[in-house]
Amino acid sequence: MERGLQGKVALVSGASKGIGRAIVERLVGEGMQVLGVARGGCTVPGAIGLTADLRDPAAPAAVVARAVADFGRLDLLVNSAGATQRGDFLALDDAAWQDSFAGKFFAAVRLSRAAWPHLQAAAGSVVHIAGAGGKIASADFTIGGSVNAALMNLTKALADRGVRDGVRVNCINPGSIRTDRLTGRIATVMREQGLDEPAAAAALARATGVARFGEPEEIAAAVAFLASAEAGYIQGAILDVDGGWIRAL
Repeated sequence: MERGLQGKVALVSGASKGIGRAIVERLVGEGMQVLGVARGGCTVPGAIGLTADLRDPAAPAAVVARAVADFGRLDLLVNSAGATQRGDFLALDDAAWQDSFAGKFFAAVRLSRAAWPHLQAAAGSVVHIAGAGGKIASADFTIGGSVNAALMNLTKALADRGVRDGVRVNCINPGSIRTDRLTGRIATVMREQGLDEPAAAAALARATGVARFGEPEEIAAAVAFLASAEAGYIQGAILDVDGGWIRAL
């Protein structure tokens, strides 16, 4: 399906693997020019890869400047960077909280701020990748849940500004997606319960209340939609792509 993204420019953070890499691959497939940035770089064919640590306060502005220098414009910013630490609340010190907020929330704030004038000039858009944990609290995901909730609030605030400036801002909440991180959780269930991989994956899915886990490509498809003209009247939306995990209104 033609989405009107051909020839437009995207900057995607967290682009080395998992959801971020799938987003880069999808946007390249849509005909976009893409700069993918991550601490591990980005090796997607057809995209320009850039190695940067977005926890560094100076890095986001430099990354945006590089995208504009390479392509002459910026139409889409996808904030997909930043894994957050899971664990016992009492065992997580200030450094763990600061690192997670720096890598995901403040990176998104700084990238959005640096990109905003260019997105305004292009009538472009921002898509934040948050996570279901921002709506479903759990004792072992206090940091991630807090970061994701903050990112959802940022989405609404920037969307309010975007109405005036002509920039659309939306957010996707992935549920349990088959990434390296989920693979690690499945391996833990295998060890703890003595199950093989399919049985452990099924048990973890049942505990979440979903029929199956999602694929990174399904999140990428949602990004392509939100970036397209088809989503031109969607502003400030929080889209749960979670297989039905979040049941609250």
